[in-house]
Amino acid sequence: MKKKVLAALLATAMVAGCLVGCGGNSGDSAAEAPAADSAPATDSAPAADSTDAGAGDTAAEPVEYGSGSITIWVAENTVDFTTQKAQEFFDANPDMAGYTFTVEPVGEGDAASNMLTDVEGGADIFGFAQDQITRLVSAGALSPVVNENLDFVTSNNDEGSANAAVVGDVTYAYPMTSDNGYFLYYDKSVVTDPSSLEKIVADCEAAGKNFYMEINSGWYQPAFFFATGCTLTYDTDDAGNFTQCNVDYASDAGVVALKEIIELASSPAFQNGSSVDNGTNIGAIVDGTWDSGSAQTAFGDNYACAKLPSFEGSDGNTYQLSGFGGYKLLGIKPQVEPGKLAVCHALAQYLTSKDTQLDRYNAVGWGPSNVEAQQDATIQADVALSALAEQLQYTIPQGNYPGDYWTLATSLGDDVISGTISASSSDEELANILQTFQDTCISYAQ
Repeated sequence: MKKKVLAALLATAMVAGCLVGCGGNSGDSAAEAPAADSAPATDSAPAADSTDAGAGDTAAEPVEYGSGSITIWVAENTVDFTTQKAQEFFDANPDMAGYTFTVEPVGEGDAASNMLTDVEGGADIFGFAQDQITRLVSAGALSPVVNENLDFVTSNNDEGSANAAVVGDVTYAYPMTSDNGYFLYYDKSVVTDPSSLEKIVADCEAAGKNFYMEINSGWYQPAFFFATGCTLTYDTDDAGNFTQCNVDYASDAGVVALKEIIELASSPAFQNGSSVDNGTNIGAIVDGTWDSGSAQTAFGDNYACAKLPSFEGSDGNTYQLSGFGGYKLLGIKPQVEPGKLAVCHALAQYLTSKDTQLDRYNAVGWGPSNVEAQQDATIQADVALSALAEQLQYTIPQGNYPGDYWTLATSLGDDVISGTISASSSDEELANILQTFQDTCISYAQ
């Protein structure tokens, strides 16, 4: 990397660090604190030359990385792996060796909560689930990813994971995985056509097998509504408060989706659930990569995976089941010292690089977001990850949702399971049910 380019970026980081250190608005600080690029871990980053903005060709002293300590939070099962990779990074970059690091076991869910409680006392680099990104940005807990680091994110990762790292028009994190979502596990001796929901259910009925899907879950239930084109998302303000619900379940498309849920629940093969370990006599199940080992054990030689199927709606149209996709991201806390900010961004880039993502998959089974890593023969041979990768093309990243939403979605599904909402319900009755559901969702943002 050219010294003058690095110097310019470090100078920008220095301005951002001053903004953070001077106690400015946390939201503004995060937006105005661009990340400084540094050389990749395989190429030691030199001390950068810089020029005085008002002195023409007069050379200024090089900006140094400095020294200090860096705290990294990752999931417990990746602590040893991350420690090894961080050491590799510093071994390859002796000009950054003024920094020591500590890797602590704080999971993606807890990391976001802890950062929001105490940004200043939180980790410098931390993993988190993408649905927490808006709250973290609002709290001033994330440094933007800009310039060459931004190019690294957008050019190396799949579109879904790169978009999951964006709030507004700004990228705030480095994608680590594209492996949180759901797809179809099935017994290939039972299911003859995994592309059609109707055929899957018919095959399970004929074989006396069960088809599992958790229709009373706010995580799985949207697969039907998003399939028909419905929307259900929330906007938040800078304080993380819900300000608007974007929802149109109370529509013709919503009625089509609800009718399909009712039709599925009416099958004798249907069982409400999403865990292989809790299922019995399974012919097919909608589940995630976390249950791949259990699914392989359950199905044996007949183990197979596919994206979610399509269904024929009551209006005669065919719809691809959709739903939420999820990604793990690596974020960086805004820093006062520009040198430390540069080191943190360089380290984060290394920890989310193609080779590290492949090594992480081999170590703990996390599915990569890096597009080249996804084409690796080992990843391609993982049928669960391949099915999920295909399904993620039809999903939206899960954003922030009020806690009451999940309870409301459970209630809607429970009413279908109990028969309170059934095939005998008229279109008008279903529309009224969805209007109440929609109005209640909107009330959570008022």
